[in-house]
Amino acid sequence: MAALTAPAKEGTNYQRYRAKKKAMRAHTWAEMKKHKTLYLFLLPFVLVFATFTLLPVLISLGLSFTYFNVLEAPRFIGFQNYLNLFLSDDIFLIALRNTLILAILTGPVGYIFAFLFAWFINELPRFIRAFVTLVFYAPTIAGAAFIVWALIFTGDEMGYLNANLMRFGIIQEPNMWLTETSYMMPVIIVVVLWMSLGAGFLAFIAGLSTIDEALYEAGLVDGVKNRWQELWFITLPNMQGMLMFGAVMAIMASFAVGEVTQNLAGFPSTDYAVHTVVNHLTDYGAIRFEMGYASAIATILFLAMIYTKIGVGKIISKVGQ
Repeated sequence: MAALTAPAKEGTNYQRYRAKKKAMRAHTWAEMKKHKTLYLFLLPFVLVFATFTLLPVLISLGLSFTYFNVLEAPRFIGFQNYLNLFLSDDIFLIALRNTLILAILTGPVGYIFAFLFAWFINELPRFIRAFVTLVFYAPTIAGAAFIVWALIFTGDEMGYLNANLMRFGIIQEPNMWLTETSYMMPVIIVVVLWMSLGAGFLAFIAGLSTIDEALYEAGLVDGVKNRWQELWFITLPNMQGMLMFGAVMAIMASFAVGEVTQNLAGFPSTDYAVHTVVNHLTDYGAIRFEMGYASAIATILFLAMIYTKIGVGKIISKVGQ
């Protein structure tokens, strides 16, 4: 008897599952119809995002499995581009190592510095806070920033750093900061950290300014004894959205280092000492026009960013719990 009724029970469960899914779809469609005006307002952004972000990513992913030199039609070659990257391309492995070093050192440090600066600046009076925010943020978008850093690290006696070090007797002859392999990576790390006060920094400023002051008063009543407890139990849990946005921007900036190395250390840099994945992508995509190979490089970089973002998101979700 049990054997005869089992299929009936399974069929009943399946019918219930189908009915539940159908009810959920009907409810979702009813909610969309109810709020159709909101979806119409979102439609322009969705179209622009899909056309200029989502679609290019999907096209690049597809091209990564082809040989495509722009002049000829793409030819499917499977995983050959990825095999060549990891088994035959020594320069890519150097670029991957340099990118990971920069991401590990500049990503977390720049993220923490950006938040701490924002936290300290938020304590200032309103007008002073606005001025100091401008002072900290403006240089990161200044077009002449690389010229200033190049002047500082010029490898002769006229370079600002060399001139001052020689004046105080610290060195006897000028150092070639941007051509000697032993100096290049520390110099790039310093510049990237300085440039980390970008959009994430502004997001932290905005997040801190929107926290209700009543929460701090309630925390004082509940036993919060110092500013660090206030930061951990009140400030951070109430700005997780901004923390996540800042983390995404920090991850993108740390993995996408390329313009800094190209402007300061040349392209390619000496012995590829600061050659990054973005530099390698530029080489094959914009110079050699091997678009299939360049798409494979871009895909690996994209997946590394996504994986890191997921891991950081899990950490941020536990902050203040």
